[in-house]
Amino acid sequence: MPRIPLSWLGEHVELPVGLTADQLAADLVRVGLEEEAVHAAAVTGPLVVGRVVERTPEPQKNGKTINWCRVDVGDAHNELREDGSRGPRGIVCGAHNFDVGDHVVVALPGAVLPGPFAIASRKTYGHVSDGMICSARELGLGEDHAGIIVLSQIGVDAPVGTDARELLGLGEEVLEINVTPDRGYCFSMRGVAREYAHATGAAFTDPALPEPSDVRPAGFAVELDDRAPINGVPGVDRFVAQVVRGVAADAPSPTWMQRRLQQAGMRPISLAVDATNYVMLDLGQPLHAYDLARVAEPIVVRRAAAGETLRTLDDQVRTLDPQDLLVTDSPDGARGSRIIGLAGVMGGGDSEVGPSTTDVLVEAAHWDPVTVARTARRHRIPSEAAKRYERGVDPRLPRVAVARVVALLVEHGGGTPDEALTDVDLSEPRTPFELDLDLPARLVGVAYTHDEVRDVLAEIGCTLADVRPGVVAVTPPSWRPDLAVPVDLVEEVARLRGYDAIPSIVPPAPAGPGLTFGQRARRAVADALAEHGLVEVLSYPFVGTDQLDALTLPPDDERRRAVRLLNPLSDAQPFMRTDLLVTLLDTARRNVARGNVDVCVFELGLVTLPTPGAGAAPALPGAVRPSPEDLDALRAAVPHQPRHVAGVLAGRLEPAGVWGDGRRADHGDAIDAVRRVAQVFGVDVRLVADQTRAPWHPGRCARVETAQGVVVGWAGELHPNVVAAHDLPARAAAFELDLDALLAAAPRDAFQARAVSTFPVAKEDVALVVPADVPAADVLAAVRAGAAASAAGDVVEDVRLFDVYEGDQVPAGHRSLAFALRLRAADRTLTAAETAAVREAVVAEAGTRFSATLRT
Repeated sequence: MPRIPLSWLGEHVELPVGLTADQLAADLVRVGLEEEAVHAAAVTGPLVVGRVVERTPEPQKNGKTINWCRVDVGDAHNELREDGSRGPRGIVCGAHNFDVGDHVVVALPGAVLPGPFAIASRKTYGHVSDGMICSARELGLGEDHAGIIVLSQIGVDAPVGTDARELLGLGEEVLEINVTPDRGYCFSMRGVAREYAHATGAAFTDPALPEPSDVRPAGFAVELDDRAPINGVPGVDRFVAQVVRGVAADAPSPTWMQRRLQQAGMRPISLAVDATNYVMLDLGQPLHAYDLARVAEPIVVRRAAAGETLRTLDDQVRTLDPQDLLVTDSPDGARGSRIIGLAGVMGGGDSEVGPSTTDVLVEAAHWDPVTVARTARRHRIPSEAAKRYERGVDPRLPRVAVARVVALLVEHGGGTPDEALTDVDLSEPRTPFELDLDLPARLVGVAYTHDEVRDVLAEIGCTLADVRPGVVAVTPPSWRPDLAVPVDLVEEVARLRGYDAIPSIVPPAPAGPGLTFGQRARRAVADALAEHGLVEVLSYPFVGTDQLDALTLPPDDERRRAVRLLNPLSDAQPFMRTDLLVTLLDTARRNVARGNVDVCVFELGLVTLPTPGAGAAPALPGAVRPSPEDLDALRAAVPHQPRHVAGVLAGRLEPAGVWGDGRRADHGDAIDAVRRVAQVFGVDVRLVADQTRAPWHPGRCARVETAQGVVVGWAGELHPNVVAAHDLPARAAAFELDLDALLAAAPRDAFQARAVSTFPVAKEDVALVVPADVPAADVLAAVRAGAAASAAGDVVEDVRLFDVYEGDQVPAGHRSLAFALRLRAADRTLTAAETAAVREAVVAEAGTRFSATLRT
């Protein structure tokens, strides 16, 4: 995001004295430019201009020679002597590129240089060094560390004692702002200064107006030859170039320019490169400098051919796409045969400015935003130029920007510009469109007058022409490509008249029952699982085939038939998930990998189940009501998306400690969670052993069914291979339920509460010997049925399986299932005969169904 040094901004707009970065941020946010960060001053504390009055070289035992210096830093900062007078400070310096009388930059004790590096008086080489004479790198002004800064050598003249922080721009805060994609003009000091003027009414001077209009002889030959425009829009409609000869292109740029580039987050390189970057940051127009000796006329802008390659400035060889727009030249007369740059993105390495460059071709163009954006993303080159071009650059800027760069090269590099100038201009003027002056008031809800609307549009640079009463034709300014339809202008009126002027009106809540039954049930499910100790998580619903393989799904499993995304966030996860466990297990694995080995998590979310044979959704036209047939086709093409709930339980549910070893999660905990969910919906479910459902263990998996036989999910222990693939603790368990199916089975009738019996409870334990292949759930159902049909009546309050035994005390092929019965009548205390009758009825019912016998 762009960084705004206040002193640089002040060259284009009038800033109040003492303006801080925080206040600037508060002013800009009123017009929609949000603060990203405030970067503090590079140097804090005393940094002053000093004059060297003595320099004594002192050879050292290590072979190094240091200088013992006396430096006058002004009466306010000089050393206080014992007699009350002040004199020069003593400073040890290892550099040798200065002499007595030179003005230098001195960091005094208490200063903090970039690093951070605190300056203090310290004893070194037999002296007390009372400060430091600074080099450019120590101050963050460049990479030169060979010698200290001599102010006269960089064109700076200041008296002794002057604050060097202000002199060199080192004490300045820098505001970094966030720019939305439609406001690309704010990637420049010009654009931000204009917005500050809108926010505060400060006087603004546009550095890009007026555009030069003088006629020049034709310069370097350029041809625009885009034969395959994207969406019918040419990739380039303006190309400006001018030659500067005899320039020291590879020389360092002036200190002030380097400092501003660093404040803006860019690294100084050389005069030619720095000048183009500086003008880009100032005006918003990217530019490029070519070594004229390495470019042959004519330059041809064309699309790439299949198989062409380019070595870009980052020394990467890139294979080009036919949609890439190229800047090419014509060596040996072969027109457009050599590629010298990716248009609007990055130049080529074969024509870049280098140490031997003396003649420079400066170029600025207006490229199509779509073309640049696709090329930048295709080759993963998020260059500063591409950031601006893909958001739209002012087509009237290229000639202004080239003139600015040429002037800088002449001033600081000693060059001579050619009188000739290339300006191939195929750009079209902005097309006006009509605006009803009442539209802003209708859409925003604020009574903007016609005059207010006109004033705002004129302020942002629009040209207005009356069409009929209350309607004007608006021509947006060249720097605002985002203003294309009337509602764009409505947004501008609301923005500049102040979002705080728009009243906040909370609509009344509509009459009704509030949340639906399904919404209440889903919230209750989340509450119940959280109370059970599980933590709710949220995962991305995108998966890859490797994640499905990790679940050990068979090749023909219906969960492998997934909807593929046209533009996935990651090529490794191009599918929509068909169940929740596939992404929830990844969440559990990530927690375990980061040291959280005891994991109990759940998620409520949608899964996407495509319908076999469903066609693609029709592309319906806009501004036309679709026909019933179109809507039916649209609905048929949309895949089914039921809502599921899933959970993973791994590690210890109860921690180990002095009280014992704790308890690990197992398949019973997953089944218990399923029962809690079913209880929320008021649905009776039964569990049926299932040996084939992945990703569960074939011997510890239960299929969950409603009383009507509808399958609503599975629960149990995960297969060991699945546990190993996800690096989970051994014997991890999981469950997944279809909440929509449970919701469909849930009773909707009002529940009639029963009075709580005040009579005592009676307890009976019944141990039944049954064949080992009889499911315990079926025996439990028989126990309930038998107890309810006893002579005592329906006195069963609760039935629970509490023991399973297989051993020598039961016949081979059988097992003992022990049930605890809680019995209570609403109107009496049960007698021993009545509880015995319940017991006998239970044994009889189980005996009839499964040939069960009472264990002795």
